[in-house]
Amino acid sequence: MSGLLALLDDVAAIAKLAASSVDDVAGMAAKAGSKAAGVVIDDAAVTPKYVHGLDPKRELPIIWKIARASFFNKLVILLPVALALNAFAPWLITPLLMLGGFYLCFEGAEKVFHWLFPHGDAKVEEDMDVGDPVHLEETRVRGAIKTDFILSAEIMTITLAAIPEGGFWLEAATLAVVAIVITAAVYGTVALIVKMDDIGLALAARGRTGLGRGLGRGLVKGMPHVMKVLSFVGTVAMLWVGGSILVHGTHDLGWHMPYDLIHDAAAAVADGGFGNWAVTAGLDGIVGLIAGLSLIPVVTRVIAPLMGKSAAH
Repeated sequence: MSGLLALLDDVAAIAKLAASSVDDVAGMAAKAGSKAAGVVIDDAAVTPKYVHGLDPKRELPIIWKIARASFFNKLVILLPVALALNAFAPWLITPLLMLGGFYLCFEGAEKVFHWLFPHGDAKVEEDMDVGDPVHLEETRVRGAIKTDFILSAEIMTITLAAIPEGGFWLEAATLAVVAIVITAAVYGTVALIVKMDDIGLALAARGRTGLGRGLGRGLVKGMPHVMKVLSFVGTVAMLWVGGSILVHGTHDLGWHMPYDLIHDAAAAVADGGFGNWAVTAGLDGIVGLIAGLSLIPVVTRVIAPLMGKSAAH
C-alpha cells in the first residue's frame, strides 16, 4: 500500500509539474505573441491581395496553400534555426531582430509615402493583370509564400527574444505554440475576410428576415472600408513594432540615447499605465517612420536594381 501511495504521489507531482510547464508555455506564448502584433496584423492585411481577381472558388484553396507553407516555414525551418541560434550564437539574435525591424519600418514607411504621394507601380499593375488564371495563381502563391517567410522569420525572432531564459524544450514548445496559433489565427481571419463578400451576398439574396438581408447588404458595402482600416492599423503596427525593435536593439548593443530619451519622455507625460505605453509606442512609431523613410531611396535605387541584375543573370 505504501508503495502505491508513493507512486500516486510521484504521479501527482509529475502532473503538477506538467501543468506548471503548460502554464509557462502559454504565458510565454501570449507575451511573445503580443510582441509580434505588428507583424501579425500586417500579415492579415497583406494576404487577401493575393486572391484579388481570381475565381472565388479558388480563394480558400489558395489561402490553404499559403497557410500550409507558413506552417512548414515556421515549424520545420525557422523553429530549429531559431533554437540553434539561441544555443550556439545568441549574439546574432539582436542584429537579426534589428534587420527584421528595418524591414518592417521600410514596409510601413513605403505605405505612408504612397498615401502621401500616390504613384503608379508597373509591377503592381502587371500583377493585377489576370491573364492566364493558372499561371497567375502559381505566381501569386509563390509571392505570398516568400512574403510569409520573411514575416514568419520576424515573428519567430521576436518570439525567441521575448522568451526568458529557460530549458530547451520549454523554448521549443513556446515557439511551436506561437507558430501554430498565429498561423491559424492569421489565415483563419484571412479566409473569413475574403469570403465575407460572398457571405454578405448570400444573406442579402436569401436572408429569411429583413434584418438578415440588411446585414448582408451591410457586409458587402462595409468590407472595402474594413480592408482600409485593417491596412491602416497594419501600417501603424509595423512602424510601432519596427521602431520599438530598433530602439531596444540599439540599447542592447550599447547605444542608449534613443531608448533613454523615449523612456524619459514617457515618464514625464504619464506615470505608468496606458498613457506611458501610448507615448512610448507613438515615439517608437516615429523612430520607425524616420528609419523607414531613410531606407526608401537606398532600397529603390541601390538594393532593388542590384537584385534585379542578379536575378537576370
